[in-house]
Amino acid sequence: MGRKLDPTIKVKRGPGRKARKQKGAETELSKFLVDGKPFPYCDFYHYLPCQLLPIERAARKQKKQPKEKDDLKEDEEEEEEDTVQANIDETEKFILPAAADRAKEGLLPMDLQTIHQRIKDNVDVLSHFSEKREEGKERSEYLSLLRSDLCTYYSYNEFLISKLMDLFPVSELIDFLEANEIHRPVTIRTNTLKTRRRDLAQALINRGVNLDPLGKWSKVGLVIYDSSVPVGATPEYLSGQYMLQGASSFLPVMALSPQEGELVLDMSSAPGGKTTYMAQLMRNTGMIVANDANADRLKSVVGNIHRLGVTNAVICNYDGRQFPKVMGGFDRVLLDAPCSGTGVISKDPGVKTGKDEADILRSAHLQKELILSAIDSVNADSPTGGYLVYCTCSIMVEENEWVVDYALKKRNVKLVSTGLDFGKEGFIRFKERRFHPSLKLSRRFYPHSHNMDGFFVAKLKKLSNAIPTTPRETGL
Repeated sequence: MGRKLDPTIKVKRGPGRKARKQKGAETELSKFLVDGKPFPYCDFYHYLPCQLLPIERAARKQKKQPKEKDDLKEDEEEEEEDTVQANIDETEKFILPAAADRAKEGLLPMDLQTIHQRIKDNVDVLSHFSEKREEGKERSEYLSLLRSDLCTYYSYNEFLISKLMDLFPVSELIDFLEANEIHRPVTIRTNTLKTRRRDLAQALINRGVNLDPLGKWSKVGLVIYDSSVPVGATPEYLSGQYMLQGASSFLPVMALSPQEGELVLDMSSAPGGKTTYMAQLMRNTGMIVANDANADRLKSVVGNIHRLGVTNAVICNYDGRQFPKVMGGFDRVLLDAPCSGTGVISKDPGVKTGKDEADILRSAHLQKELILSAIDSVNADSPTGGYLVYCTCSIMVEENEWVVDYALKKRNVKLVSTGLDFGKEGFIRFKERRFHPSLKLSRRFYPHSHNMDGFFVAKLKKLSNAIPTTPRETGL
């Protein structure tokens, strides 16, 4: 048995564990102090050489020893690798594949990731051609490879890719092709004949629709991001409070700007989005003649006119080329001409491989006939109007600037501002063609620039009802 300790007597004990640790720390610290002050530093991290710790002195001595050849070689290799990794963009050059290799690619399946990387490298070289090109190689060789790779990667035919390469710089072309792989946002137009945008937006938000105003340029548009209910079947839709309509389709009506009490012609009206927009701007006054050459498509026009409460529209089914023989004297005319659809590839991917030179020229020929008929339907002596808006959902120059330039030569019209404060100016020169300088007043819209379908809008003012017998001088 141990001896009993008297709890009333305090026994003096030795230093405990914490006290020993503290004393040890103080002893170590005293080695680095002179007169109670720390040594000065030679820099932020290292002590003066004379005050180095033992392990630091050993490391410094080892560095001073001459290295063996193998160690030196390994260090040099490591340095080279680091240099290559750091400057990989500067040292690596894109090498064009040989003709034999390209021939093999046509027979064997290619990895799309490899093609995509090659497209990026090729575009980089073409953007800085004088600095990055391979010695002895021409620009045409790089463009030929790029054309082939774009056809393979994005599934276009060679004709359309060649046309697009003429339209856009190579870096912008990739943005355009990528934008065509993504659907445009769903947009709706508020029918101000029945409601206000604010009230409609609140009603749809209450139904679980995530939306925002379309933009500062539109007072009636809403863009829908997602919805827990089908936006084409809500009570608000069925009661005619809004119309499902692409943002680009707002533009020609805004450019035409029909006034109350006017006589207006929509020459190609189906499915009725633009017709009903004109009716709400005119507040159901005046008269709109909604024409379309396709009788089956007019059914949708009839349905939308009834649903949206339009009462100032008359529907007819005539070939637009013959319309001046039916009636004329319109204050304003809207011609949304049939086209190749190269601006709406995201909606109709069949355009990628389904169009060729003959299709473009066939559309252009029809458009030239239609624009002359539309001009002949306008009354130049109208006190409030005398305007025509020509638009297409194509980005081809043959269907846009070329057609308008043809109309300027054949009729007494001039181009005026569309009133749209965004969009890119139309071409006044393209390859070997030269167009009237006023074509810069027309507007082009692109998916990659404006997040809407590709579109072209031009506004013309009719100067005289007389038809010139000889082509007009256009100032070129």
